[in-house]
Amino acid sequence: MKRVKNIIIAFGIALGAVSCVPKLAYQETKPELPETFKYTATADTASVANLEWKKFFSDPILQNLIEKGIKNNYDLQIALKQVASSQEKLKQAKYLQYPDVGFGVSAQISKPSKNSMNGQSLNLFLGQSHVEDYNAAFNLSWEADIWGKIKNQQEVSKMQYLQTYEATKAIQTQVVAAIAQGYYNLLMLDKQLQIAKSNLDLSTNTLSLTEKLWQSGDTTSLGVQQATAQKQSTELLITQLEQNIAIQENALSILVGENPNKVNRTIEMSDTSLPQDISAGLPAAMVSRRPDVRQQELVLLESNSLVGIAQANMYPALKITANGGVNSFKVDNWFSIPASLFGSVLGGLTQPIFQKRQLKTDLNVAKIQREKNVLAFRQSVLNAVGEVSDALVSNESLKVQEQKASEQVTTLKNGIKSAEMLYKGGMANYLEVITAQGNSLQAELNLASVKRQRLSSIVDLYRALGGGWK
Repeated sequence: MKRVKNIIIAFGIALGAVSCVPKLAYQETKPELPETFKYTATADTASVANLEWKKFFSDPILQNLIEKGIKNNYDLQIALKQVASSQEKLKQAKYLQYPDVGFGVSAQISKPSKNSMNGQSLNLFLGQSHVEDYNAAFNLSWEADIWGKIKNQQEVSKMQYLQTYEATKAIQTQVVAAIAQGYYNLLMLDKQLQIAKSNLDLSTNTLSLTEKLWQSGDTTSLGVQQATAQKQSTELLITQLEQNIAIQENALSILVGENPNKVNRTIEMSDTSLPQDISAGLPAAMVSRRPDVRQQELVLLESNSLVGIAQANMYPALKITANGGVNSFKVDNWFSIPASLFGSVLGGLTQPIFQKRQLKTDLNVAKIQREKNVLAFRQSVLNAVGEVSDALVSNESLKVQEQKASEQVTTLKNGIKSAEMLYKGGMANYLEVITAQGNSLQAELNLASVKRQRLSSIVDLYRALGGGWK
């Protein structure tokens, strides 16, 4: 009993001595953020990103596409498998503080040479030519978590799990935004196709009128050729738009995890609606909401735990091992209790002294990696703020562009009517009519494009603020 007490005292003194070694200090990284986003009128704490995607996107067809994407998109499914894998590692990490326990059974028969010292001794003292040894024992080993190494290992597993979780949310925001962008692009192409077909009717009427005037001698064959070329140009545009529609439908089908197919839609671009009074909220709230920024922050926290592990490896390690069971030289009394019982306990304190500078190198590398992750985290925050600011200025600018483009379309449509009336009355030539029709076509196509860009800018803002994963 006195010996056990002395051993405990010795370990206590050793641990007290090494516990004086200071741990590395770490201060939480706080990114530099503006008080408000640029291009916002007021510092409203509410944010459109707090809306669930089902409330943000009210179109039932788009909602159905997004639901399919969240369920079937392969990138998302891969991310979810990664979450499941990390979750298993996290469960395993919870048992790191427990001892390792094993059980082994062994049987050995040794027959030394009769002419050897072992053989002659065996024959002289035991009167036999071989030795049997039967052993069944439990083995236990345990390391005391003096410096928090095991705790930091558990933190690493936790941070890695949370990273996969945030990565999944980040992928979902991207998938939701990509599906919405593709859907609005498809509606734009539908609108442009409708505009082109309407313009084709105008071109056909102009060609018919020009042919009649040529037959009556009121115009030249050049006018007929120009009108024909105008009609052919519109027919070519229709073919290109139909091709782009099919390609966009294929892309949307793949995004939602289906084979390329047609995408049913029952509304036009003019029927779509998204929240118009958009509030961006505060930058600080955006940082805590955006999954990719949160993921980078978790990478930083993981690297801090790795620094703790590298530091702990430089300090003494207290390990306790024990084993016990039954042992016998004869199989028939192997499990004879208590005669065959045995046991042993060993405690050891090991201090690394010279490891070819490996431990110090590992610590310095871990600290440098943490500094790199601090910079990467700050850069991710800066990028996020920039994306929100870009989306805000695009949305505001596109409001004005849409209004101007709409006014231009009205003006040029009236110009077509005037040109046709003057052409019929012989007060304008065919070039003026064709030019008016061409200008009106381009203006209408541009208006559809601007409307789609504005819808896209709203979706971009929603994603940049961290919306779409709820």
